[in-house]
Amino acid sequence: MKRIISAATALVLTLGLTSCARVDPDKAQESVQVIAMDTAMVISTYGRHSTRAAYASEDCIRALEDVLSRTREDSAVSCLNEAGTLELGELGEELIPLLNAAERYRAETGGAFDITVAPVVSAWGFTAETFRVPGGAELEKLLDLVDGSAVRLEDRTVSLAPGQSIDLGGIAKGYAADRLTDVFRENEVPRALATLGGNVLTWGDRPDGTPWRVGVKDPARPDDQSAFVGILELTNAFAVTSGGYQRYFEENGKTYHHIIDPATGYPADNGLTSVTVVAAADTGEIPGNGTMCDAYSTALFVMGEEEALDFWRERRADFDLVLVTADGRVVVTAGLAGAFAPDEESGYAFETVS
Repeated sequence: MKRIISAATALVLTLGLTSCARVDPDKAQESVQVIAMDTAMVISTYGRHSTRAAYASEDCIRALEDVLSRTREDSAVSCLNEAGTLELGELGEELIPLLNAAERYRAETGGAFDITVAPVVSAWGFTAETFRVPGGAELEKLLDLVDGSAVRLEDRTVSLAPGQSIDLGGIAKGYAADRLTDVFRENEVPRALATLGGNVLTWGDRPDGTPWRVGVKDPARPDDQSAFVGILELTNAFAVTSGGYQRYFEENGKTYHHIIDPATGYPADNGLTSVTVVAAADTGEIPGNGTMCDAYSTALFVMGEEEALDFWRERRADFDLVLVTADGRVVVTAGLAGAFAPDEESGYAFETVS
């Protein structure tokens, strides 16, 4: 068995992000690097309060990890998984709105996004990085536990069905990006860039007044950090990418990735190799579009191209997509037509849909 974990899907193309003395205070910049939520994160803030904002951002991320991380034994999520029932006061203020959002996205996506798929993910070894291919009978038993509607929030308690556990990894980083927008507002940050693994937040524009440039990784070349299917130019936006190449293992010549279809218990195999969801970052809602993009990127990967595009057409005012398919195409929805520059040398065929 061979474990391979690639770099994050969306890489931000920026140069010269270093602090310097005697500059315009509105262009002053600070960066922090954080290892949290099993992800390497970089947050760069600008403006008069850039240093304060950068370190407040780090504090925010670490506080969220303490509540939401399934791999931390003392987190609220781990305590809920262990006990099955917790009172609201034991959960922390972050968890309740996120559980409500998770149920909304489960319902909207017909179960393609479901936080109760956690036991199945663990059976594949992705939680503890002890990779294995579970047997059919084992998966069939575990699939009986996958039902997000069974998570109950009532009488000041949160309860799981017997045997259930939850994993918020599919929306935690998106929620963290939402929370960072609050930090930026509170510190009057005119521009910022946050890369939280495959989650990117562009706040304002670049110091030279141009949009931030976000590269969408080529799933066929995961080890080549300069390999992109194209570049997105974004201002005040979230861009979240999910792809099977991000985390996977091989056994007996077959590759198994970490995005599990809650309906089958197996890694999703619907003809997509990556899904990037883009939405506005200035709504001020928490949970907001960052959380939404995170959940949708996973769910639409599970759905496959046709169902994902039908889902987008029903909600096109809310978000846009870049889909990379296994048969060598890059599909961009109409709202990104002017913001996406394809890499014509990548070997993909490009199409815009409406």
